[in-house]
Amino acid sequence: MDLFSRTNLKADPAKVKQVKTWIAEILNLDEQVTISLNQLTCHEPGCPPIETAIVIMKQPPKQYKIHKSIAEIERTDIERLIEI
Repeated sequence: MDLFSRTNLKADPAKVKQVKTWIAEILNLDEQVTISLNQLTCHEPGCPPIETAIVIMKQPPKQYKIHKSIAEIERTDIERLIEI
């Protein structure tokens, strides 16, 4: 049983870029560091319907999850997640 899968919902490219910019600014990342955002759906009871997985491709890689779609993410969500 596949409990997690990518959603068919397409995130607005401008919003994806904005969220990546916030992450880079908050973590003071070099432009060379790749940031991956993926919206996932969970089919298990109690899971949020959509969550966003964030992976920062540096050594070692950092992974975060926000229980919101990319469209719903605000800068304060990133700040709380990363805990400056």
